[in-house]
Amino acid sequence: MSIKNTQKATRRIIPSTNEYYHLEGPKPRINELGFAVKIFIQFIKGFRTLHFIGPCITVFGSARFKEDHPYYIQSREIGKRIAALGLTTMTGGGPGVMEAANRGAFESGGKSVGCNIKLPFEQSPNPYTNVSITFDYFFIRKVLMVKYSYAFIIMPGGFGTLDEFFETLTLAQTKVINDFPIVVMGSAYFQPFKEWLEDMIASGTIAPEDKKFVLFTDSIDEAMEHIAKYVNKHYTVKPRKRLWWLFEKV
Repeated sequence: MSIKNTQKATRRIIPSTNEYYHLEGPKPRINELGFAVKIFIQFIKGFRTLHFIGPCITVFGSARFKEDHPYYIQSREIGKRIAALGLTTMTGGGPGVMEAANRGAFESGGKSVGCNIKLPFEQSPNPYTNVSITFDYFFIRKVLMVKYSYAFIIMPGGFGTLDEFFETLTLAQTKVINDFPIVVMGSAYFQPFKEWLEDMIASGTIAPEDKKFVLFTDSIDEAMEHIAKYVNKHYTVKPRKRLWWLFEKV
């Protein structure tokens, strides 16, 4: 059997998703155009949904922690504290850390937003959001979570959390975003990463000053003080007027 035929045989038995389909190589031009249009529509939907949600603090973290886990409990308290600052809690909208942070904000009367993603497992919208939107593609979700955020809190998590963390770090390092606090909670969990940072500095792949982008702490008080200092210093929220001709409800 040729390599070409082997690839075709393999693709017949792999469960297909929209994202997998569009990432497996060139497609007919009409399909590529449809893909681009779908991306455009999802961005517009996101802009319309999130335009009036107010300044957000985005909390990244694992979907796998249960209600009695210390990181769930800590994330729930973080959601409460974000609400106390008068800011909106934004998460990926799923279970675990995301649910906990949304829950803390929601139960405290604060604003709670979930940007969910369609996945074959683990990811279903949690019930603790005032606003919820679901995307088909990770990159759209990540762009919008950064766009409406004034700070980021990274809780322990897996590949998805690290993907979000590293993208945010890269945006800060390359000055695409400026003066955005990035707080990493869970010093023990992230200790290997702190050591890796030092190794990268020693190897010359990052600069020593790149460490300034991240605050490592286990203290919610310290995290909130750090975020409040930056938000109060650098950001003024301007009222956004709703336009009737865009069908924006009052």
